[in-house]
Amino acid sequence: MKRWIPISLWIAGQIACTRPVPDQEVFPDLAFVGPGFSKGVIPRKNSCDAGDTSPALSWKGSPANTRSFAVIATDIDSPLQSIKGPFVHWLLYGIPADKRDLPEGIPGQAQLPDGSRQGTNGFDKIGYGGPCPPGSSPHRYLFDLYALDAPLNLPGGAGEPQVAEAMKGHILAKGQLVARYQH
Repeated sequence: MKRWIPISLWIAGQIACTRPVPDQEVFPDLAFVGPGFSKGVIPRKNSCDAGDTSPALSWKGSPANTRSFAVIATDIDSPLQSIKGPFVHWLLYGIPADKRDLPEGIPGQAQLPDGSRQGTNGFDKIGYGGPCPPGSSPHRYLFDLYALDAPLNLPGGAGEPQVAEAMKGHILAKGQLVARYQH
């Protein structure tokens, strides 16, 4: 009888790992690009090696009832991912529904002139924190764009758990940009 317990636990673990989680739900696609990312590589100027300048990003289209956008940028190859999840490099939310691009070099402040707000990244700073992978191996970075049916009722400086929770049930469409960086 005791031999069946490990197998039962393994089966339960496999079932638990295949359940959809909110981040993995399927949403209509948004066309999302980083014009400065040549061949899927993040330029040095957008990294910790040269000033942490936020990249220019742009997108096309959105569902008719879009009321705001949010961008979350993460390092999916962080050595801490298995413990803490992806390392957050940027949280930008409350982006007005009529915007279709973000300029390069958004200042690191909680409240922006257009009403957008920035959260606290994994470096414990507000705004964009560029790629800074440890060692010499390249890391992959996801820039996720969300079209939302409501503005997020969060102050500037919120963390990723608060932003993710506030987005639940409000995501209309999603775009994703994957790029690499290494020192």
